[in-house]
Amino acid sequence: MISHLGRYEIVGELGQGAMGVVYKATDPLIDRLVAIKTITLSLAMEEREEYEGRFYQEAKAAGRLSHPNIVTIYDVGRSGDIAYIAMEFLQGRELRDILNDEKLLPVDQVLDIVSQVAMGLAYAHEHGIVHRDIKPSNIMVGRDGQVKITDFGIARMASAAVRTQTGMVLGSPKYMSPEQVMGKLTDQRSDVFSLGVVLYEMLTGQPPFMGENVNAIMYQTLNAIPQPPKALNPAVPEMLNFIVAKALAKDLENRYQNARDLANDLRACRGTMQGTATPAVTTSPEVPGLTNTAFPAEAPGDAGEAKEDSEAAITMRLSPSFDSAGATMRLAAMTASKEDVEELSKTFKMVRPSMEDINRAAPQSPVFTRRPLDNAALPVQESRSSKGGGLILMAIVALILIGLISALLF
Repeated sequence: MISHLGRYEIVGELGQGAMGVVYKATDPLIDRLVAIKTITLSLAMEEREEYEGRFYQEAKAAGRLSHPNIVTIYDVGRSGDIAYIAMEFLQGRELRDILNDEKLLPVDQVLDIVSQVAMGLAYAHEHGIVHRDIKPSNIMVGRDGQVKITDFGIARMASAAVRTQTGMVLGSPKYMSPEQVMGKLTDQRSDVFSLGVVLYEMLTGQPPFMGENVNAIMYQTLNAIPQPPKALNPAVPEMLNFIVAKALAKDLENRYQNARDLANDLRACRGTMQGTATPAVTTSPEVPGLTNTAFPAEAPGDAGEAKEDSEAAITMRLSPSFDSAGATMRLAAMTASKEDVEELSKTFKMVRPSMEDINRAAPQSPVFTRRPLDNAALPVQESRSSKGGGLILMAIVALILIGLISALLF
């Protein structure tokens, strides 16, 4: 094992990264522990230039990002045939190791971890960076519960100097989006899909798309519809089925349009499970419908009804077809305003589902109603009350007239 890289003193080996060895080291200038990621450049000249270019691209991309859920880059350098990046040393474990040991984590913890990853991705996306390789081994969970995304090694930036070859597939097969599988251009929604795969695996103990080889997995990614997570893990709330369905939508337009919306829904779902949160509706301007509309704020004086309606929505079963667009439309019809549903209908080019359609999609579920029919009778009651009041008045007038006539005559 080498003893130094630049000014850094190597303490030990942490493991093998995507491109080389990862070391634990100290920075003697400020007495700070760091993790150093390396790649060996003893390759053919053409390959060397490509790998070194991509390596420095990672440093440049990640170095621009400063967020609690993204690993911090301190320095980049080269020592002989070894290029290296010095980064934040994390006290924790890879999510991959945690899942291998514990299989299924509590749903509350899953939502916390994935929502933190989604917030980190949202920040990166807003700065023009797409990760393109979101998977459990690139997610670190600290001892204090802080989650950080690592390895922006194949991140794509608008100004990247190193371009991938046309049709070249980058990423891990089980976690790739349909557009990655087909070699198409990717954007932030590809990271959303990959995170949806991670979420599904954390909830069920297995990836949504499996096969004996890479080709089989890719075929599944493009064509297979996975079971709802609750079918494999009864602890999963029904509302989370809708969130997963939207994250894993194969059609880009039906998927979450940004990671922040996904994070908001995950946090709202977690708050509902804990019985502590009813955030106000903040529908996404790009794709109205799911974002937070499942968890409307309680109106003054209607806390009981709002709670009852929220519980009814959460226990609504997902259609066995696990159709993302249909599921989203049904959810919107149950929870969103009329204007939002109409806008969603235009976006998805779908007719607003009726209560009969919703109940048919969930035959074993309790019927979801907001009980507006209780108030529907009010105008009738008011009309009857007015009519009754008029008859009484006419009777009083008649009695008075009879009394006056009697007085005059007698």
